[in-house]
Amino acid sequence: MSRIKYIFIILLLLITCRSYGQAIADSTRITLGYPIYSQYLHNGLMINPAYAGSREALAATLSYRMQWMGIADAPKLQTISLHMPMKNDKVALGLKAQFMQYGATSSQSIYAIYAYHIKMGKGKLSLGLGAGVDMSNTNYNKLKGITRPDHVFPENSKKYIFPNVSAGAYYFSNRIFAGFSVPSFLFYRNAGNEKTETFFSFNELDFIVNAGGLITFAPVFKFKPSVLLDYSMHDTKSINQLDINGNFIIADLVWVGGSYRTTEQVVVGLLQVQVTHQLMLGLSYDYPAGRMNSYSKGSSEFVLRYEFGSKVSAANPRYF
Repeated sequence: MSRIKYIFIILLLLITCRSYGQAIADSTRITLGYPIYSQYLHNGLMINPAYAGSREALAATLSYRMQWMGIADAPKLQTISLHMPMKNDKVALGLKAQFMQYGATSSQSIYAIYAYHIKMGKGKLSLGLGAGVDMSNTNYNKLKGITRPDHVFPENSKKYIFPNVSAGAYYFSNRIFAGFSVPSFLFYRNAGNEKTETFFSFNELDFIVNAGGLITFAPVFKFKPSVLLDYSMHDTKSINQLDINGNFIIADLVWVGGSYRTTEQVVVGLLQVQVTHQLMLGLSYDYPAGRMNSYSKGSSEFVLRYEFGSKVSAANPRYF
């Protein structure tokens, strides 16, 4: 139980920390951007550190996302995640990294993950912590229409390296799952003279909540409904993302489904093929049903997951 106490103490310190404590003006805040994923159900470590070890194998996942296709310099996102339970099945470790390019800016994030699993009823409760760095580099030389010299957009690239911490909880069993996470506890702002300040404010936090279950109609036909909510405490914006998802699972080999992202008016088509018990390939396409339809051809995302030494079998597949 000592490890559990340490986890709760760290979480309490993070939540009660009040370095600055007040919301800051948007003009001074440095926002690196939190990317949207359409296939987070198959790459859960990217949204919740407590997901580590839930696959009960060394799971390696790669993804590539093209956002707003048809728009010049639109975001492109690559991710890699690794996680596995240790021998006692109580502790799990993980590593995640994401690389994003949008316009003249490129950003990278690398986080190490620790999770502790507690057996609870027919499932497990996982408590997770993530710690790492967010890096951003803007090359102002790529911007057009700027007359040199310009003190706002200098010729030298602007680089940021920021430490950060994430935390979450995740419950999973053979039939249901539910997760809660805070992707970032620390925030940054311009302090003048090309200096930055680190601060914590409860009013700036984002909370990600997702949950779902499995409905079995027949051994070869199942349905997996789920929902995801990304809620911000920021005064000017409450709901960043709200997804309503549904996947039909055919013979545990093919997953076909979709999502509706109400905040963006986006319809998402999802297809997953379980090539072997260890290898999964996934594809999604986001169709903009709202105003973005006039500007973008949508977004697409590819996912590949391989599980080394997996305990998964045809009689015991993993759905969460």
